Amino acid sequence: MNTIFESAIYESRRAVLKQRMQSGIALFLGNTEAPMNYLSNTYKYRQDSTFLYFFGLALPDLAAVIDFDENREIIFGNDFDIDDIIWMGNQPSVQALGEQAGVHETMPMAKLADYLAGAKGRKIHFVPPYRAETKIVLSELTGLKIGELKANASVELIKHTVNMRSIKEACEIAEMELACSIGVLMHRSVMKACKPAVSELELAGLVEGLALAKGNGVSFPVILSQHGETLHNHNHNLILKEGNMLLTDAGAEGLMNYCSDYTRTIPVSGKFSPKQREIYELVLKANIEGIAKMCPGITFKEAHRHAAEIIASGLKELGLMKGDVKEAVELGAHALFFPHGLGHQLGLDVHDMENFGEDYVGYDNTVHRSDIFGWNALRIARELKPGFVITVEPGIYFIPQLIDIWKSEKRFENFINYDKVETYRDFGGIRIEDDVLVTETSHKVLGPHLEKGVDELEEIMKK
Repeated sequence: MNTIFESAIYESRRAVLKQRMQSGIALFLGNTEAPMNYLSNTYKYRQDSTFLYFFGLALPDLAAVIDFDENREIIFGNDFDIDDIIWMGNQPSVQALGEQAGVHETMPMAKLADYLAGAKGRKIHFVPPYRAETKIVLSELTGLKIGELKANASVELIKHTVNMRSIKEACEIAEMELACSIGVLMHRSVMKACKPAVSELELAGLVEGLALAKGNGVSFPVILSQHGETLHNHNHNLILKEGNMLLTDAGAEGLMNYCSDYTRTIPVSGKFSPKQREIYELVLKANIEGIAKMCPGITFKEAHRHAAEIIASGLKELGLMKGDVKEAVELGAHALFFPHGLGHQLGLDVHDMENFGEDYVGYDNTVHRSDIFGWNALRIARELKPGFVITVEPGIYFIPQLIDIWKSEKRFENFINYDKVETYRDFGGIRIEDDVLVTETSHKVLGPHLEKGVDELEEIMKK
């Protein structure tokens, strides 16, 4: 079973980077093992995504450089000794690993500091580190204090990498289709096992077990809760109760580390109440029309605005909002119910490349982040291009604490009917999410069909 693409893929990516960056040295630090409670008892290993993109090797304790001035590519790492082999089995040499990635020059890890020291004042390009261990190593290699690393990260390397990774290659899309197929199995397992008196913990374990059985595990910690109004609710301590809704936001990571990300919200009883159905179908409409907007040339901000106006218009029909819908959305009144962005990029990371900083990934010189609540939560607002893979995940939430604050401040009273909102105070939240590839002329929803219509959800839960 392959866990690395053909070497030509990585050679081509590095060649493009070398064309775009013509001076200095790019330093890529792979991730190390992370101990859980003592040194040899580690968390499940995950390689750094930037290292994976350019070198493909999903093994710990590796580093690499691309020397733009000298046109050199070097992987640094140590071969296994007999003590390693006794416990871990024999492993390929670093030279053999390098050949898999199309890199023909390797050195022991101890030589990395010497190589960088010999750079003689040339710029060392690196992306912002996010792990403490990496920050320590990077600080030692560059002489920068840990607190100075983020400010000294290479904007040039970040921007070129974002531009390359945003456009998914055919081999990447194929891997994401596989990750989506696992994600569909995960969510269908919840639909079939969901019923009153079952614990949330049991269902969360079922989801994570499938992700491990079929791939590399979950692409992020499972969100599975009857309190869907908490956007990233990782608490699974409740027992399913008749009349509640269960929100599950979960995705898989395939063996090549590409991700999927789905959200479905279902009634615990197996049948939507009239009140639940009204809100659900409103979110579903925003999801379907949001997906229809995923085409090259449109900005994601435009797509978000369209989904927000659908939600505000529907809430107005239900008596929860009032006034001019377009004005309400422009000013951010809708964010009481829909406080997050419509989606994010997806790829080797579930929030793809966000370790670089959202503004580099989701914004550019033509689109800038808003300072209005709700609008400021857009992870991406820039123009969509063929090859982008984007999640589309509108939602409606009734967050009691937020309602109380806005109501006490009389915020947007001309757009929000707070008396009506109070009757939904304990409603919870609904979100529906799919993964969408932007094509040359339109879009394609990735993965097998995952039920989301009211009738088909009730049917699969009945079975």
